[in-house]
Amino acid sequence: MSIPEGKLAKIRVKEFSDLVRLAASGIMMGQPTYILRLNTGENICIYGIMAVFKDFYKYYGIPLIYFWVDEGCKIPVDRNYAVLRSDDTGEHIELNKGFKTGAINVPIINVQEIPDFIWNSN
Repeated sequence: MSIPEGKLAKIRVKEFSDLVRLAASGIMMGQPTYILRLNTGENICIYGIMAVFKDFYKYYGIPLIYFWVDEGCKIPVDRNYAVLRSDDTGEHIELNKGFKTGAINVPIINVQEIPDFIWNSN
């Protein structure tokens, strides 16, 4: 992938769980991380995380958006947290209306629109 300097890189992840795992890893490293949700009104919801790939071009970094498309908006819009826990049986992701103790809670923030600099940057 060739990205011109100063452009945003859009990276589509395969599953929502990939996005949650990515957000949780940021939270575990002490970064304030959240998932943005946009309901397009066309039965499509887009979930995304903004990030920066540091020290790539002359130490300026590349802005990134990792995103997943929920065709049919299957994730209920009243779920405000993606909750990740892991144990000896594997990884468990839940969608909750509120914070759940003893797990990594990733807030889901509803946005009215996506800024032009994201979708119209490349």
